[in-house]
Amino acid sequence: MFTVEAVDGQQIRGYIWRDTRVSKARSRPVVVINSATSVLCQYYSRFAEFLAANDHDVLVYDYRGIGLSRPRSLRGFEASWLDWGCRDFEAVLQFVQKSFPDQPIFVVAHSVGGFLLGLAGSNGLVSRVVTVGAQYAYWRDYAPSAKLKMILKWHVLMPVITLLFGYFPGKRLGWLEDTPKGVVRDWVFSQRRFEDLWRGGIGARYPDKESLVRRFTQIRAPMLAIGVDDDEFATPRAVERLLAYFINCPTKHLRISPRETGEAVVGHFGFFNRRFAKTLWPIALRWLTNEDVLDRKDAESNS
Repeated sequence: MFTVEAVDGQQIRGYIWRDTRVSKARSRPVVVINSATSVLCQYYSRFAEFLAANDHDVLVYDYRGIGLSRPRSLRGFEASWLDWGCRDFEAVLQFVQKSFPDQPIFVVAHSVGGFLLGLAGSNGLVSRVVTVGAQYAYWRDYAPSAKLKMILKWHVLMPVITLLFGYFPGKRLGWLEDTPKGVVRDWVFSQRRFEDLWRGGIGARYPDKESLVRRFTQIRAPMLAIGVDDDEFATPRAVERLLAYFINCPTKHLRISPRETGEAVVGHFGFFNRRFAKTLWPIALRWLTNEDVLDRKDAESNS
């Protein structure tokens, strides 16, 4: 396990897979895995082991308020998507730069983890990216067939339950991990343009809205955005909405049908399940290794 301290003193914890052989260190990229909202970093362990077995050092970590980085009680605990990106991911990036000198830094980002990539002040350090189902939960982008159900669950029930408990007790309900109220607020009120969430002001703790948007332009890494056709969150429109902020990244948007995997369902969370180790994981590995999408003709490119 490793521990880093964010700029405000919050401790962020996670795990590392590292090849300590000096002869290989400089040639191995180091991959930071950014989790989905309220998903434990351990969920990505099998995928991390897969990357480590294929010549990558890997870090997974929990954002403040989640898993290894959770305080004793979430009642009254302040955390938001801005904290997760501007502070927690930023702290991990700086740790990687110091602890893995001269090794290229890659990111694999799941769901909101792809959005958080753009918020970190040091994201220019990143030289290659794979996102999976990356978006920021703008409700109009949900899959039409599931939109009503998702609005009721995530934008009605979740905030009401959070108001009652002072945090969202997702683990008890079997939905997600327990989630800080500020993260729930950001999800529930997410806007067409993410920065409009803070129309009334963003507060002195963070850069202003315009500066946050500019941070997305700092990163110039080639980016593969993977979307699965049965993902009710990461519809093509949702993925493209986020990609539009990364204006200096050469991007490819790859859509995958569950039929291609031999499984009936992949969904928003399935990609990192080990049953897809032979079908989906090699797609991510190929991009991280060669910036290649296995000769897929259906990968839309902006480069």
